Amino acid sequence: MKVVCIKGRRKLKLRDRLRMPRKTFGRLINLSERAIAELELSGRAVRKPPRAYLEVKRLCDALGEVVERDSLGDWFDAPNAGLDGLKPMEVIERGEIDRLWEMYYRLRSGLPA
Repeated sequence: MKVVCIKGRRKLKLRDRLRMPRKTFGRLINLSERAIAELELSGRAVRKPPRAYLEVKRLCDALGEVVERDSLGDWFDAPNAGLDGLKPMEVIERGEIDRLWEMYYRLRSGLPA
């Protein structure tokens, strides 16, 4: 997990990329808002990021190949018909990130949803 300095404020690079508040980002990667704040305030990179962070980062990198990267933050927090009306964030919270990988595969290969 890398920390970047944007306009004099430290943020986790992925959180900045997704333009998410700490609370929302914490839900996505299963870390408390306080833990994220401490990481950002310390300014140090984490050598061994939590598994949930790595999974979400990999998914974001992959999705960025098939959709507009700037829209990913909003996409995670919006109900999705292809996920039975759930938000992608809720799917991750349920431990079903594989459903999002399947969606990515279908988008990339051009298969119908």
